[in-house]
Amino acid sequence: MSLQNNDLYGDDPGPRGIANERDRELLRRISQGDRDAFRELYLAYHRRLARFLTRLTRRREDAEEVISETLWIVWQRAGDFRDASRVSTWIMGIAYRRVLKVIRRAATHERAMLLEAIDSEPWASDSSQSLADRQLLERGLARLPLEQRLALELTYYMDCSCEEVAEIMDCPVNTVKTRMFNARRKLRLFLAELDTHRPGERP
Repeated sequence: MSLQNNDLYGDDPGPRGIANERDRELLRRISQGDRDAFRELYLAYHRRLARFLTRLTRRREDAEEVISETLWIVWQRAGDFRDASRVSTWIMGIAYRRVLKVIRRAATHERAMLLEAIDSEPWASDSSQSLADRQLLERGLARLPLEQRLALELTYYMDCSCEEVAEIMDCPVNTVKTRMFNARRKLRLFLAELDTHRPGERP
């Protein structure tokens, strides 16, 4: 297989580079029908995909459906991978497109689902301030437009670069940067508003 992805990311001898080399070898074997290689890739990516997808759907069964569909596509299309990105970026891009379909098929916006789930939970007490702050952040994230929220999720929770987010979301890098700028601006406003309404905070 070619090494043209180094043109995008440079030679990376670190952990991410080593992991990508391993993933590329697994894809090569999967493209030849190696079920052991697929099993290894499945185990390597299941938890990572679940962490990303359950933040978006809040329903474990939906996340599992997307994981299964994503990795089935990997099994079928492993031979189509052309090293234009990291293997992890390619797989996350497949999962991203599948989860959008799940959200749209459910005919309900993801942020509304999150708000409903979070609103059903009691606010943390003063002795659990960090939990209260996390809940506050989730409420703010839930009010963002889906594309802006996903850009933040991929960057801060999945540790993707702007270039990788652009690859996953199939948009220009500048669009990712614009979405993140607008998301951070709106989030600051939302958090300030929500914080003033937190029970027990008013004088």
